[in-house]
Amino acid sequence: MTRWVFDGIGLPTGEQVHVEAGSGAAETLPGRFVLPGLVDSHCHLTVGVQERTPVPLDEAAARAMLDDLGQAGVRAVRDVGGDRSITLKLAANPEEGRPLVLAAGRFFAPEASYFNGIYEPVPAEHLVTAVEAELDAGATWIKLVADFPPVGPDGPIPGSPMTPNYEPNAVDQLIATAHARGARVAAHVQTGLVSELIRAGIDSVEHGEVITAEDLQTLGARGGGWTPTLSAYGPPDPNATPQQAERRRLRTEHMTEMLPLARQYGVHVLTGSDMIGTVAGEVDQLVKHGLTVTQALEAATTSAATFLGLTTTDDLVTYDVDPRHHPDILATPTAVVLRGHRIR
Repeated sequence: MTRWVFDGIGLPTGEQVHVEAGSGAAETLPGRFVLPGLVDSHCHLTVGVQERTPVPLDEAAARAMLDDLGQAGVRAVRDVGGDRSITLKLAANPEEGRPLVLAAGRFFAPEASYFNGIYEPVPAEHLVTAVEAELDAGATWIKLVADFPPVGPDGPIPGSPMTPNYEPNAVDQLIATAHARGARVAAHVQTGLVSELIRAGIDSVEHGEVITAEDLQTLGARGGGWTPTLSAYGPPDPNATPQQAERRRLRTEHMTEMLPLARQYGVHVLTGSDMIGTVAGEVDQLVKHGLTVTQALEAATTSAATFLGLTTTDDLVTYDVDPRHHPDILATPTAVVLRGHRIR
């Protein structure tokens, strides 16, 4: 065994630190800056994207994705929906050299209410039974797809509005069942339904592009989380219609106003790659949407670790260049130690 030693600038605080990971003979880690490992709080290990359409991935692809995440300095991922036969197994059997996995297992959405081919529909009358089965199988989170446009054979029907997937009573039962078993609920929500869900007791908002200041006060009062997944919207489309461009402008403006408020009200803002982004890219986007660099780095590290209950301390990621000035450097660390084992 090796005891990895680092002396330099500790982030997010910016203080001079001496830190160690592992045990045994000491060896110095290269680099000038150190983080306690990144966290991808909204990941889909078994979902890829082809031609802008989500597609299922097999176990080999999921493991390869974990390897890539580890090389990028990610210590843990919260998988918020996918192939439960793979993600729950990965969560139950942490592997040396790979990030820890916290898994929600399946997506919870009814028929024709989410992307085709990557989920098994759950009708409202089976929600409680399905949640209990997921928890019995080892899930620590439940992923509720709370709203979505109608879906046809070719995917979401263009121009269709987002609609709630379940009635409020069914959602209340889902939340109560999860909480009674010590699990938490992450809700995909992109409409004003977010206010109702927060009042109902969800633990983290995923996306939440129309979240309000009042919502954030309520969520922050109980230490809830928000993963805005800003990178998931992709770059501006040069072929966007004026209406689409205006919607994007308004969304950006709203998020830039709400994210600093979230921190002010005690919400754990989290970084999530979703299906197309990266943690490094999300840190950059958080800064562009109103957070300080330190706050954005906390979203990717200490705040996420606190919110998700990550207690291991033998994770270190070092950099030659200061990621506070160059967030893109987060994707290519100098050295990575996961649970005491150097993998880069």
